[in-house]
Formats: sequence, C-alpha cells, structure tokens
Amino acid sequence: MTGNDILQTVLYFGALAVLAGPLGLYMARVYEGAPCGLDGVLGPLERLFYRVCGIRQDEEMDWKQYATAVLIFSAAGVFLLYFLQRVQGALPLNPQKFGAVTPGLSFNTALSFVTNTNWQNYSGETAMSYLTQMAGLAVQNFLSAAAGMAALVALIRGFKRHSANTIGNFWVDMARGTLYILMPLALVYSLLLVSQGVVQSFGKYRTVDLVEAGNYEIPRLDAGGNAVKDANGDPVMEKAKVTRQVIPLGPAASQIAIKQLGTNGGGFFNVNSAHPFENPTAFSNFLECLAILLIPAALCITFGKMVGDRRQGLALLAAMFLILVPLTFLCAWAEQGGNPHLASMGVDQAASALQPGGNMEGKEARFGIADSTIWAAATTAASNGSVNSMHDSYMPLGGMVPMLLIQFGEVIFGGVGSGLYGMLIFAIITVFVAGLMVGRTPEYLGKKIEIFEMKMAALVVLIVNALIKLGTAIAVSTKAGTAGIANPGPHGFSEVLYAFSSFAGNNGSAFAGLNGNTVFYNTIGGILMFFGRFWVIIPVLAIAGSLAKKKQVPAGLGTLPTHTPLFVVFLMGVIVIVGALAFMPGLALGPIAEQLMYH
Repeated sequence: MTGNDILQTVLYFGALAVLAGPLGLYMARVYEGAPCGLDGVLGPLERLFYRVCGIRQDEEMDWKQYATAVLIFSAAGVFLLYFLQRVQGALPLNPQKFGAVTPGLSFNTALSFVTNTNWQNYSGETAMSYLTQMAGLAVQNFLSAAAGMAALVALIRGFKRHSANTIGNFWVDMARGTLYILMPLALVYSLLLVSQGVVQSFGKYRTVDLVEAGNYEIPRLDAGGNAVKDANGDPVMEKAKVTRQVIPLGPAASQIAIKQLGTNGGGFFNVNSAHPFENPTAFSNFLECLAILLIPAALCITFGKMVGDRRQGLALLAAMFLILVPLTFLCAWAEQGGNPHLASMGVDQAASALQPGGNMEGKEARFGIADSTIWAAATTAASNGSVNSMHDSYMPLGGMVPMLLIQFGEVIFGGVGSGLYGMLIFAIITVFVAGLMVGRTPEYLGKKIEIFEMKMAALVVLIVNALIKLGTAIAVSTKAGTAGIANPGPHGFSEVLYAFSSFAGNNGSAFAGLNGNTVFYNTIGGILMFFGRFWVIIPVLAIAGSLAKKKQVPAGLGTLPTHTPLFVVFLMGVIVIVGALAFMPGLALGPIAEQLMYH
C-alpha cells in the first residue's frame, strides 16, 4: 500500500460520509410528502402525472397490492424494452443503421435493465441505436432504481406504522422517487460530466485520420476468401496498416449520470467507464465513483429519519463502512503486490517481494491501481456493475474481493433501495439470533420478530444463494456452459462463479473471459436476474405488511439496543458468517486455489 492509495481511499469515503447526511434528510422529506424545496417547480408536473394516469395520492395499498403493482410495472417494462430492441432498425435516431437485436440478446438485456442488473452481452456502440439507449435503457435506469427505493420505503413504513393494513402507494412512491430525487441529481451530474468531456451528441460516428499509423498483420486470403496456409498448416500472414479510426458518439452523459446514481452500471460504450468518452478525467472518475454509493449511503440516513431515530440509520451505515473499507484496502494491497512470478531480480539474484509498479494489467494508466480498486469495491458493494478496469485481470485475492462483496448479498451499501432492505433483513436475523441467546422474543424498532418474518427473511437470504450455486453447477457440468469458458482451471471456474453471482445478485459486472452471448447464458442469466430481483422484493414487502399490522412494543430491560457498537459488531458478524459459510467452498475452488498456485 502506498501513501497515495491511502489518501485517495480516505478522501473518497470521507466525501461519501459528508454528502450522505443532507441527501438522506432530503429524501426522507420527499417520501414523507413534506415540502422539499422543489415542490413549486415539480409539484404541478407530479399532479398532472397522477391525473393522466388516474392515480389517487391518498389511496394506499396493502403489501399484496403493492407487490402486484411492482410485478405488473416491471413486466410491462420488460415487454416494451424487448419490443424496442427488436424493431430498432425501423425507428429513428439510428444514424449507424443498426438492425434488430437478436431475440435471445433482447430477452437478456430487457430483463437485465428492468431488474437493475444491467448485465451487458452486447457492445453499445455496435448494437444499440441512440433511441434504444435513451428511450429504452436510460429510462429503465430511472425506473428500476425508483422501484427499488419504493420497496425500501414500504418496508420502512412497516416498521414505523402500527395496527395498519397499508404500506403506501407504489405509484406515488415511484413518481416521487423519480421526479424529486433521481431526475434532479441526474441533471446536475450530466452537466458536470459534460464539463469534463463526456460526449452528449446526436451526430453520426466520425471517421478521423490517426496521428500515427498503426501496423499489424492479417491472414492472406485467396480468391475464395479463405485463409492461405503454409506447408505446416499455419495461416500465411501479411502486413497491413491502419490510418483511420471510427469515433463513436451519442447521448452518453445523460445515461452515464443515471447509470451511476441509480446503481445500474450499464455502459453506453462497450468498455464502460474505462472508455475516455464515458470517463475522461480524474475528476469525472471521482464523480462517477462517488455517485455509485451516494444514494445507498444516504438512504441509511433516510431510514433513521423516517423511523424517528437517526441512530438506527447511523448504526447500519457504520456496519457498511466497517466492512467495505478494509476490503477496499485488501483489494488494493493484492494489486500493489502483483504477480510474484514477475517480481524484479536484483544483482544478487534475490527476488523482490513485489512486482514493479504492481499489477497494472487490465487497468487504465490514467487511473492506476488506487482508483481502479476503489471503483471495483464500490461497484460490487453496490449492485452497480460498472467498471473502470478489468476485474478478470486482477490478482486472485484482488478479484475475490468484488466477488465476495456481491455474494454478501450486496447489502454493504447495495443497490438503491435494494441494498438497505437487504441490510434490514440481516438486522432482523441478527436480533432473532440475539433473542435466542437470551431466551427472549426478538424485537427490532419496537416490533416483535416472529415466525412469519423469519420465514420471509430466510427466503431473502437463501433464494439468492441457491440461484448462484445452482446456476454455477449447471454451467460447469454441461457442454453448453463449459463451451463459453476460455480459461481452464480455477480461473475459469472463478469466471463462471462471478457471472452467476452477478446474475442473481443483480450486479451486472463480469470477470470477462467468459462468452456470455450464447443461448445458454442469455437464457439462464435472464431467468436468474428475474428471480434474484423479484423473489427477494416479494418477501420483503410481505415482511413490511406483517410489521405494519403489529402493535408497538415498548422497550424493556431485555430489549437489545440496535443502535450501539455492540449491535453493529453483531450485525457485521452475521453478514460475514452467512457469506463465508455459503460461498467459501466456491471461493476455495476458484480464487483461493488460484492464489495458492502462484506459490
């Protein structure tokens, strides 16, 4: 670890902690229906939306109605995004004349963006028109994020209310989250990114002359277009020169802003935030990386404000920081150490302990190891999935950190809304375990945690774990699955395990090296993304409905305080133990085995 690594990490997490407070309080006012400062500008638009859609603000839903609304809304989003991709060749705003996206890829992409996963088996600059990017992908970046926040707010109301049958109105929560939170933040971020050089254009791609021509070799072809081979059967190569390059353009800045703020992660261009048009400067890199965790961190403050005890939100935020910061340093340490087989040799032939410069493979030279590992940890702690470096090129232990953060359930900040409601599920499990230890009915925020809540909490934890393991098992034991693996041995297994962790965890990042654009991976990936999202949201809303009906129980001598350092440590232990027990065998077969092979 260098002083620069430490300084950048401290600055990043310090800025995150400072900004989380005011944003969290603002969001609490939005969801409580209190004046938030933007009512005079956006209030008429909100009321117009309700009139056009026939929504009554004061009409609330029970948890089943709320869950049904989430599912219907999401199903409509999948259909419309699938349809848009299939007919994009006949629609405007397509200067490159891209044709229809294939059925399998359209299915995978539609489910990916609607579930806030944003797994990408396509290259944006060669497959998606400007209209598809804006009206399809960017719109879902807003709506899928707003749906996650709405589910969280419903759960918070379950803790706050007592003897109630309703948990809010999904359509109102969606509208307010989109209109008052995501859109203003995205507008500000878009302008900041444009100021740094992120492209925002409707023009055609540009073909420009290179400053310096490049030389390369290509196979010589015969008259029939087949490669000419020598006596040994190897292709005959001939020299070629490239003097021009096609520069892709498009309305990127507006999509990049919401892709980060909404923990979506889907890049406008193929290489995501490693692309100079998505992430051109050190300041844009800081802004985008900060946006990944900004709303998830602020929602902890929102939670504390809405339940009437800010200490509760601070306790959850502290647990998140105390897990993520050490793992970020571990990732940076592993990458700074580099490959021991590439350590420098001195005059006395004694091997240096470190690879000179650390492991820079797959990393942008303009960002280096520190900014790359901070991003890798942040994007997998949240269900973001955007990248500014290639996780597949990390050292085994360095790559294990982002994989493990996904496998924790993405509750260490997590996706907007989904991360905090996942963390609250772990809090429920924690107080239940504590209750068993002292022989008392567990309570959290004045609500008794009983058998129904624990059944639903167990489903939330077990469903994602089961999906990851089942999908990985199918992939490594079938011909269709192994056909996509480019690297044999532990690293190839790590690529598959990471992919299915990303599918079911709704993350969207990848180890690469795995050919995911096949019928097998497009289909099974889409199915896992769907169940990883909605089989979690439904039990969460069921818990919200059950808690809202309960009476408030006054704290007694046997009540476990849930705002103290002791509870924070207990909560961290439950998260780590559940994650370690569930995935340690898989990690042992993948990154840990690969690390041991280096020695």
